[in-house]
Amino acid sequence: MKYIILITTLFTSLFSYSQKLENSLLWKISGNGLKADSYLYGTIHITCDASLDENTIKALDKTQQLYLELDMDDKSMQMQMMKYMMMKDGTKLSTLLNEDDFRAVDDFLKKHMSMSAKMFDGFKPFIVSTMLYPKMIDCSFQSVESELMRVTKEQNEEIYGLETVEDQMNVFDTISYEIQAQELVKMAKSDLEKDKAELAKMMEVYKNKDIEGMLEMLDDSENKITSENQDVLLNNRNQNWIPLMVKTMKEKPTFFGVGAAHLAGEKGVIKLLRKQGFKVEAVK
Repeated sequence: MKYIILITTLFTSLFSYSQKLENSLLWKISGNGLKADSYLYGTIHITCDASLDENTIKALDKTQQLYLELDMDDKSMQMQMMKYMMMKDGTKLSTLLNEDDFRAVDDFLKKHMSMSAKMFDGFKPFIVSTMLYPKMIDCSFQSVESELMRVTKEQNEEIYGLETVEDQMNVFDTISYEIQAQELVKMAKSDLEKDKAELAKMMEVYKNKDIEGMLEMLDDSENKITSENQDVLLNNRNQNWIPLMVKTMKEKPTFFGVGAAHLAGEKGVIKLLRKQGFKVEAVK
């Protein structure tokens, strides 16, 4: 169930604040009083190949702890998540949708999950959508976060989170339930075809390490959850992470792994760290 909490999205800048960022997922953070380098890595939450390259393995070896968006090593994480899966104020999917659309979602979920939409009537619609992510790829579900955790555990190092489950799940109380419900209807009526195509394109852009291209995909997406809510999905969270990242790096060299969507852009993690006085450079 861990993939339910994961959300993907991305951003831009390198030689100067107005220039484009290089195509890179791994970035070295140095300067501004740091005693040792830390590293920032852009992940993808669902992929067919989560293998890490040599530079990334070396960066993990040089650092002393791993920070992901969430502490995914926390045994209580799934129980915490369950507390925040429901819509507030007793809102129901069956009341957000007309009868025909609810029937379309019901048939869709019966086909792909062997469960009725009635079982998820009070769930945040986006949460239901994430349950279908593994159906969007023609391969075994893999997660870059899981691979980062595997290496970190082999090194007998600790894993932490930049935010709590509550922080992340509350994002989907900020985004209109109506929009979430309509996006679920679109998914059902296309029978995942549009979603499969978009995810395949995103995985290809990620493979090319093109973080700016990822941002363009979000801006152009027909999915209103991502295209119209980048402040709550990305920008606000990025800003909230910076004080903890700065504090953590000053204490010990740290490897940060966050969704690649968070790296670029004027309000992305790379530029925010540079504005704090750190040198952030692509590792080739």
